[in-house]
Amino acid sequence: MIKRFEHGGNIYEAPPPGKVWLDFSANINPLGLSPAVKEAMTAHIGDVVHYPDPKGTALREALGKAYGVNPDALILGNGAAELFYLYMHTFRPRRVLIPVPSFSEYERAARAGGAAVDYCHLQAKENFAYPWDTLRRACGRVDCIVIGNPNNPTGTLALADELEALAALAARKGTDIIVDESFLDFLPSEEAYSVRRLAQNMDSLFVIRSLTKFYALPGLRLGFGVTTPFRRGLMEGHKDVWNVNVLAQYAGVAALGDGEYQDASRRLVAAEGIHLYEALQNMAGLEVFRPCVNFLLWRLVEEHLAEPLIAALRGEGILVRSCANYVGLSPSYIRTAVRSPLDNKSFIQILQEKLTNLRKLQKILNGRHLSIRIRLKLMSFCDFFLFL
Repeated sequence: MIKRFEHGGNIYEAPPPGKVWLDFSANINPLGLSPAVKEAMTAHIGDVVHYPDPKGTALREALGKAYGVNPDALILGNGAAELFYLYMHTFRPRRVLIPVPSFSEYERAARAGGAAVDYCHLQAKENFAYPWDTLRRACGRVDCIVIGNPNNPTGTLALADELEALAALAARKGTDIIVDESFLDFLPSEEAYSVRRLAQNMDSLFVIRSLTKFYALPGLRLGFGVTTPFRRGLMEGHKDVWNVNVLAQYAGVAALGDGEYQDASRRLVAAEGIHLYEALQNMAGLEVFRPCVNFLLWRLVEEHLAEPLIAALRGEGILVRSCANYVGLSPSYIRTAVRSPLDNKSFIQILQEKLTNLRKLQKILNGRHLSIRIRLKLMSFCDFFLFL
């Protein structure tokens, strides 16, 4: 059964015998931890005997310098996801509009806050572009619109000019705009896309960002939001005083100061993203959407092969993100992270092998008098077949 709010693969489950997990389901920086972050956490491990700084002063100052915003406009989160829940809990919007497919925590947070959720469906034939006319018409009808920029899992990018125009109209109509910029750090330059500076002076605009993706800190949890000092004060009253732990605060300061790591990460992701995109494009039966950051979306034209393909990859220790539980996507869609050159090479090779073997198996089963259900069941257990 597809679970509505389930995320990617679970690396804490036992891998197949003789294998270790190669996780392409999580969109994390392939460089791993910055050496500066490792050093900072090691140096301050003894500080966990103290409560964290409840104001996160050093981290907010480092964030303000790195992103060019007023530290007083910054609110810290235990990952970006916490901030969606914090907004919904504080302001209690009655109706929230979400362009879909998108990150499921948008909807989960909205429903947790008691909101009704409307969908605005992005179209694959339009490369999942945002329908700005539709979003503008929604202003005044809904209390909040949540936009991923770039959007997960489609990679859709919105220009800052488009977002600013929408935010200005929404402010006049009494609608809040939340923009999730969690993946923008992977771009060589984000100035044409980010509205973080605008948010510090506009009550109705809330920008949320994650440090866990770009700095490979998902297990530590760290994110921040940009809003007006007034709205920040309101939200501070609805969160845990010590929501960002000691090590996360020190790690964040160290990460933001490691320019060499940042540059290397962007170069690697840009090069490997294109390499992975071109390799997938060259495989028959795949429709691939061009990536802009560290993940890409693709569709298996033979939809009935998607489930057995994911199972076959899992049998090799490779986890990919099935998009079957994304609103607006069919089970034929798969999202793949951009990893290291060696990992990507292994993935491409194994993916091609499994696809070829599944198609051979399909031809054999098509020649037998078997129901579609039985064929799919057999193909789901394709790793038991000798030639797989």
